[in-house]
Amino acid sequence: MTWLKEIIGTEKAIIAMCHLQALPGDPHYDEQKGMAYVLEAARADLLALQNGGVDAVMFSNEFSLPYLTDVRTETVAAMARIIGELMCDIRIPFGVNVLWDAKKSLDLAAATGALFVREIFTGVYASDFGLWNTNVGETIRHQKQVGASHVKLLFNIVPEAAQYLAGRDIESIARSTVFNNRPDALCVSGLTAGAETDAEVLKRVKDKVPGTVVLANTGMRLDNLEQQLSIADGAVVGTTFKYDGKFENAVDERRVKAFMDKVKSFRASSGVLVEAVQQP
Repeated sequence: MTWLKEIIGTEKAIIAMCHLQALPGDPHYDEQKGMAYVLEAARADLLALQNGGVDAVMFSNEFSLPYLTDVRTETVAAMARIIGELMCDIRIPFGVNVLWDAKKSLDLAAATGALFVREIFTGVYASDFGLWNTNVGETIRHQKQVGASHVKLLFNIVPEAAQYLAGRDIESIARSTVFNNRPDALCVSGLTAGAETDAEVLKRVKDKVPGTVVLANTGMRLDNLEQQLSIADGAVVGTTFKYDGKFENAVDERRVKAFMDKVKSFRASSGVLVEAVQQP
């Protein structure tokens, strides 16, 4: 049994993304609509995801495009306000992702009580955001310092819109990441949000580190979920749940329910037991 059962209530868990609209300081922030609009959009998406039956939710500043790798204080402050105001509505386990700043994600988790974070913790990349470097040793020590040692760390080892500076195969990345850093999960992604995770790559990672939780991080859909869940321990799902399956749209509760009904059927046929885990 993995930590997914303990923290989220099931193996083959589906972590749904609650994508926050552009925030104060972001290039596309709508000053006329203000934070009230961002908050209500987040609340509507959260309720649609929960009503549709997802296992957990992860809040991210997905529309803070183009992303920073050293996120500013106003972004974290805005995210903390939104999650704080939604706390009475959150009924399932939740995590956070401050794109793309691992320390700020941990700060937000410590402040809000999030149970997990997803980030780029390791590696050096050539990316759309410039040269992208990390310092995992410093980040893990920061986790300890802010009282977030209990927070599960989901390591994205195939960053979207980026590539390792040195040529390394995915097996060696997975093996060394697990050996050196003891991640709680490895996330395997496609090129961008909504892009399908390559099933072959997913299998190569899982085969190399069978004792570590491996999540399909992007692009799971109704037509591939059985294939991907037969390999992965779970998935992070965002774009699939939105109207017409488009990244920029709001969450469509009917799409969520149809997806989760199929997930539940797959879990039942696989003998996976589910226990409800409520937010305290």
